[in-house]
Amino acid sequence: MKFVKIAFIAVLAFFVSSCLTVEKKKYNYEITGKGTGTLTITYINIFSQMDDSLDVSEEDFDELINDYINGTTIEDNYPLATNIKKELYEENGFLNAKVTMDFSSFDAARLYQFDSKSPICFNVGQTIDGESFESSNGTLGNSDYMNVVFWPKKAKSLEVVTTIDTYDSEDCVSLVKQYRRWKN
Repeated sequence: MKFVKIAFIAVLAFFVSSCLTVEKKKYNYEITGKGTGTLTITYINIFSQMDDSLDVSEEDFDELINDYINGTTIEDNYPLATNIKKELYEENGFLNAKVTMDFSSFDAARLYQFDSKSPICFNVGQTIDGESFESSNGTLGNSDYMNVVFWPKKAKSLEVVTTIDTYDSEDCVSLVKQYRRWKN
């Protein structure tokens, strides 16, 4: 009987999956020492996708606040990072978020450098949200088989912008209204 309850909960969780998403993410790395620095991730246009034409934006906003802003989802995704700060803000009618964190190794910030003579690398394909490369101040490898961005070994400011989902007012709901209500 216990197995049936667990199986039911697992199936229910699968069907009640989140529709919380974001249009773009912007990664800014400031390298301050050998493999150390600060990472700022900006989430641009956080929104809710309709679930079979059902507006689930209230539930998605609750998830955003409880799991990401007040919860540990970011910390769980970057377990080696320290001094993590999170904030929501509105800009140009969109709900955005900014997360900053310090890292004491490239691994903590999901960067890679084979040795001190090698370029610094970021694998767009390993990102959590199924992101696609949009732009960078680095050089993208051949995206057909190597979706990796490279920077010179002495680079101090690394930037990558990725896209995740496209906002379409027909089947998406901005979370700005919920944010305005929440912050007041």
